[in-house]
Amino acid sequence: MITAALTGNFGMGKSSVLRLFEACGALTLDSDRIVAGLLEQPEVIEKVSEALGSGVTDAGGRLMKKVVAEKIFNDPELKRKLEDILHPLVFDRIDAFVRDPGHADRLLIVEVPLLFETGSAARFDRTITVHTTPAEAEKRLLQKGVRAEEARARLLTQMPIAEKIRLADYAIDNNGSQEDTKKQVEALYRLLVSGSRTS
Repeated sequence: MITAALTGNFGMGKSSVLRLFEACGALTLDSDRIVAGLLEQPEVIEKVSEALGSGVTDAGGRLMKKVVAEKIFNDPELKRKLEDILHPLVFDRIDAFVRDPGHADRLLIVEVPLLFETGSAARFDRTITVHTTPAEAEKRLLQKGVRAEEARARLLTQMPIAEKIRLADYAIDNNGSQEDTKKQVEALYRLLVSGSRTS
């Protein structure tokens, strides 16, 4: 199996590109979706509550994700504690998927938003950055109903997209039409399944 991590910044189209890879025939995993599942497990909820303090669960014992997000947004130490809990569990799930004999000789694309920030790139055979200009990302986020100040704040807290492009093996320019992006994805899919690698 060839594994490729797909990353990019907030609002730049990682999920839509992941779906395009899936349409080409790749196996796909979304690490955010894995996290969402983990955050519903009682033992994970207990660890997160211990790390972040009281007030993060509702009366039914479920994590209030908006409260968690607000707590960690401006507190790097709390953010690190949460990542220390979740990241090993996420990669356990990914590793189990890779080891499945039914997935041999397939291409797996995993969406990992914080790939380079967390030093996780070495876990994958290839890395791909999806990018737009920050202005284009902000425009798309506003169209999705994200408040302008929240969009700008989120984009400013992430590694500059130029650095993610530099660090990745491949880059997909998502500034243009969906058809333009689709052509890039199809070409890269063919390259990856051939086992080739170009700089």
